[in-house]
Amino acid sequence: MAREFRTVGVVGLGTMGAGIVEVFARNGLDVIAAEVDAAAVERGKAHLETSTRRAIERGKLTEEQAGELLGRITTTTSLADLAPCDLVVEAVPESLELKASVFAEVDKHVGPETILASNTSSLSVTELSVRTARPGKVVGMHFFNPAPVQKLVELVRTVVTEPDVVEDLQAFAATLDKVPVVIGDRAGFIANALLFGYLNHAARMYESRYASREDLDAAMRHGCGYPMGPLALLDLIGLDTAYEILETMYAQSRNLMHAPAPVFKQMITAGLLGRKSGRGFYTYEKPHSSKVVPDALTPASVVPEDVPTRDVQRVGVVGTGTMASGIVQVFAQAGFDVVVRGRSESKVEASVGGIRKALDKAVVRGRLTEEERDATLGRITGTTSLEDFADVDLVVEAIAEELEVKRAVFGALDEICKPGAILATTTSSLPVVECAAATNRPADVVGLHFFNPAPVMKLVEVVSTISTSPEVAATALALCQKLKKVPVSCGDRAGFIVNALLFPYLNDAVKMLEAHYATADDIDAAMKTGCALPMGPFELLDVVGLDVSLAIERSLFAEFRQSGFAPAPLLEHLVTAGRLGRKTGQGFRDYTAR
Repeated sequence: MAREFRTVGVVGLGTMGAGIVEVFARNGLDVIAAEVDAAAVERGKAHLETSTRRAIERGKLTEEQAGELLGRITTTTSLADLAPCDLVVEAVPESLELKASVFAEVDKHVGPETILASNTSSLSVTELSVRTARPGKVVGMHFFNPAPVQKLVELVRTVVTEPDVVEDLQAFAATLDKVPVVIGDRAGFIANALLFGYLNHAARMYESRYASREDLDAAMRHGCGYPMGPLALLDLIGLDTAYEILETMYAQSRNLMHAPAPVFKQMITAGLLGRKSGRGFYTYEKPHSSKVVPDALTPASVVPEDVPTRDVQRVGVVGTGTMASGIVQVFAQAGFDVVVRGRSESKVEASVGGIRKALDKAVVRGRLTEEERDATLGRITGTTSLEDFADVDLVVEAIAEELEVKRAVFGALDEICKPGAILATTTSSLPVVECAAATNRPADVVGLHFFNPAPVMKLVEVVSTISTSPEVAATALALCQKLKKVPVSCGDRAGFIVNALLFPYLNDAVKMLEAHYATADDIDAAMKTGCALPMGPFELLDVVGLDVSLAIERSLFAEFRQSGFAPAPLLEHLVTAGRLGRKTGQGFRDYTAR
C-alpha cells in the first residue's frame, strides 16, 4: 500500500524553496518550512506572499484560498521541528557540504519511515544519501523554477534507493499536478544534462565570433521554435549558476561538451552574471529586469549600412522537390519573377501544381485573395533548361545533398548566368565554399539555407564563405527581409548555427537512451515540460528522419572531430535496420499501429 504524505517539510525558503512550499500548501498539505534564522524566515514569507498575491491578481487563487494556503504553512528556525514530517525536501544553495549537513541533522529528528529528498539540480544524490542513516529512503526531487508553474519534477533514484520509495513519490508528484520522470543519479539528470551541453556550445560559438548574440538567439527561436535563444536563457539562469552546473557535469562526464566555455569565467569575474546583475551577454535596463537595452554590441541594422547591395528582380530556382517548390512560392508571393528548372516537364508541372494547391488552401483559409493567388502563379515560369537563367539576378540551387551534383550545377550556372548574378545554395550540411570553388566567381556565391516548409518557417541562414563579398552577403540579408524572413549571418562551417546546436543535443539524448538512463517518453517529457520545447528529442528525430539526422551528425563529427559529436551507435543501428522515423512507420517509436 502506498504511503501517505500529509505533513511535509521544506528546508530553505529562497525562491525555489518558497515555490515548493507553495506547491505543497496549494494541494492541501500541512507544510513545515525551516530557515537558518528569523530574517531568512521573513524573506521566505515575503516570497510566498508576493507569489500568492500575483496568483490572486491573475485569477488563479481567490483571497480565501490564498488565506487557507498560507494558513497551512508553519515556519521555524529549528530542524527538530520537522519531526512530524512524512517527507522533507531540502532546497538550500547548491553546496554538497551544506546539503549533506542539512540531511545529517534532519535524519536525527524525523521518523524512520520519513523520506528525505534533495531539490539539487546537479549534485550527486548518492553522496547526500550516504551522510544519513537511511540511504534507501533518500531521493532527488528536482522541481523546476518557478515551482508553482513548471510541471516537471525529476525523481532521482540512487543505486540504493528502495523501489517503493520511488513509486510512492511518483504517485505523490502526480497528485500535485506535476509530470514526474524517474531517472538515475547522474550530473544534470535529464533536462540540465541535455540543456547545458547545448547552452555551452552556443557560448563557444559566440566566443569564437562565429555569429552575433542576436543571430544565435534568433536562429534557435525561429529555426526550432524555442521560447528563448540560448544566450538570453543563460542570462536568465545566471552565468555563475550555469558555470557551476557545467563544472559539476564535466567532473562526472569528462565530456568536453560539458567543459565550461572560457567566456563564462571571464564574464563572471567581470561581474557580468546576466539579468540579476543587469549585464550578461546582453545589457538590461537594471538588475533583475527582463528589458534588454542597446549597448556597444547592438547592431544598427540587420543589413550593414555601409555596404552597397545589388538589385534583384528576377530569380531562378534549380530543383522541383519540396524545398525548391517552397522557395519558388516564397519569392513569387513576394513579387519576384521566378524561373523554376526541373529535369523533366512532368517534374516542373508537379512542382507548379503543388504550389497552386498550397495557394488554393491559403485562399480557402482567408490568407490570400484569389487575385493574389493568380498574380503569384503568373510570376512563375517553368523550364527544363538552365540556359533560361541567362538573365536572372539570383539563382537558388535546391537539389539533393550530393556535393558532386551541386558542383556540376554551379559550374554550369557560372557559364550561363550574367556577370554580377548571385549564385546561392540551400545546402544544410555541405560546405558552401565547395560550390563556390566550382565557379570563376566565388565572391558571388553565398549560402541561403531556408527551413522546411519554406513558406511557413521564418528563418534563413545567410552563409558567407571566406570568398563571399560583403556586397553579396548584404544583398542576401536585404533580400530575406523583402521576403519577410528573419535572416541570420554565419560562417561556412558544418551545421551553420541551427544544426550545429540542435544535432549534438539530439545525439546526447540518444546516448542517454542507449545507456538505459531514462526512457524515450521520459526524456521527451522532460524537455517539453521542463524546458518548454515544442517537441521532445525523439519526436523531433522521428519527424526529421533518422537517416537525415545521421548524415548531419556525421558531417559535424567530420568537421569538429570532438568525441561528443560522434553519432550514437543506437542511431546508426536504427538507420541500418531501416527504421528511419515517421516516413517508414518506425523509428524511435512505432507509428504503424496508430
